[in-house]
Amino acid sequence: MAAADVPSGIPGRREARERAVQLVYEAEQRSFTPQEIIDDQLVVPDEFTVDLVIGTGEHRSDIDARLDRLIEGWPLDRLASMDRAVLRVGTYELGHRLDVPTAVVLNEAIELANSYGTDDSGRFVNGVLAAVAAELRVL
Repeated sequence: MAAADVPSGIPGRREARERAVQLVYEAEQRSFTPQEIIDDQLVVPDEFTVDLVIGTGEHRSDIDARLDRLIEGWPLDRLASMDRAVLRVGTYELGHRLDVPTAVVLNEAIELANSYGTDDSGRFVNGVLAAVAAELRVL
């Protein structure tokens, strides 16, 4: 099944995930809380985007601890900022949005990493989030 054929559920979720990753990235860069970054937007993000941003922020310490453990030999703070944002949102979604199929979370995260990261970001994000999924979901 091609990435375009994978159902993302509600129309617009791809864009919502992309916006969530951008906002998680921006919040980190500007030292804003998730709520502050949402409140700072001229156009209120859709409900799914808000859930991803706020949820990622609320669970950030657990998310970061899991990622630190799974990314051996490379501290989380040394990752490219966009890769870190994609991994955080993807980990939140795998752990807390069980209504979204694992394959959708992984495919969307890989696409975002390929779009915003380095040449190796997609493979890296795939490997890390596959390990997260193995811990958090029955595959």
